[in-house]
Amino acid sequence: MQRLAMDLRMLSRELSLYLEHQVRVGFFGSGVGLSLILGFSVAYAFYYLSSIAKKPQLVTGGESFNRFLQDHCPVVTETYYPTVWCWESRGQTLLRPFITSKPPVQYRNELIKTADGGQISLDWFDNCNSKCYRDATTRPTILLLPGLTGTSKESYILHMIHLSEELGYSMLLLNYLGKIGPKTPLKAAATFSVGWNTFACSESLEKPLNWLLFNYYLTTCLQSSVNKHRHMFVKQIDMDHVMKAKSIREFDKRFTSVMFGYRTIDDYYTDASPNRRLKSVGIPVLCLNSVDDVFSPSHAIPIETAKQNPNVALVLTSYGGHIGFLEGIWPRQSTYMDRVFKQFVQAMVEHGHELSSM
Repeated sequence: MQRLAMDLRMLSRELSLYLEHQVRVGFFGSGVGLSLILGFSVAYAFYYLSSIAKKPQLVTGGESFNRFLQDHCPVVTETYYPTVWCWESRGQTLLRPFITSKPPVQYRNELIKTADGGQISLDWFDNCNSKCYRDATTRPTILLLPGLTGTSKESYILHMIHLSEELGYSMLLLNYLGKIGPKTPLKAAATFSVGWNTFACSESLEKPLNWLLFNYYLTTCLQSSVNKHRHMFVKQIDMDHVMKAKSIREFDKRFTSVMFGYRTIDDYYTDASPNRRLKSVGIPVLCLNSVDDVFSPSHAIPIETAKQNPNVALVLTSYGGHIGFLEGIWPRQSTYMDRVFKQFVQAMVEHGHELSSM
């Protein structure tokens, strides 16, 4: 409360000075206009500092990981101040791609053909000018996997590449980590705005407003991506039926579940939900989620499961939306998610050995 009072007094003083210079005292013929604006500003500032700006909830399955994060990744215990004019979930989610900058990144593409006739496209940022790790064989490698319909050109991916470059050198699929356990060659992982329960995610996105803002658009993106290779699927899948899907659930029922050999969409959604395998993760994993994320409803976040695994840490903010986490007055250069990513990656690369000795 003492910190809150100090923040409120400071913000009120700054608002007063600003308004004295920007608003004429003669507004509405007297100083009443200035008083009204100042009063509203102070009230809004009080509401923001008392109800919006909060420290994230840190959930860990062991004291060692908790202490490690507090020592080397302190951002997860600091107050998160969402952008003061855009803190609501949908606003953060929609604005992030447009408002954040896109740092220039030059990739080297590698195309890997798989045994089943498919291919994997990897965009490498080699960071050959690294001053900290001149020898490429010892340079830490970070694997970034974009979300649904995402690419290596997404602004949040570019920011993570840029931050990795600064350090000199990981949304990772939790299903993979849960299946393979401690046998993975990966040293650590981080996920951002992961959908923990596919059924709950789908139900949330089918609410009218969410369908209008997100679901229908993502469905058309998925349809466009598979329609480019229509000739490869026509013998196995009714592509005309797929192209008539009006939601992600319909697309998954008509295409994804069929393509990967699931008997029903429920079987596919059950297998695709990472909350079932979180208890089996065998390396340090930090998972950042916002509890107001319409893509990943708060009631589906596996808090109790996370408490049972000493390798898992959940960082839950009150606001931030889906891959949003905007902060600052004009959040163009950096987000809270960027700061979590940078500190955690640096902590694991430089101090990860401490976890094994705790």
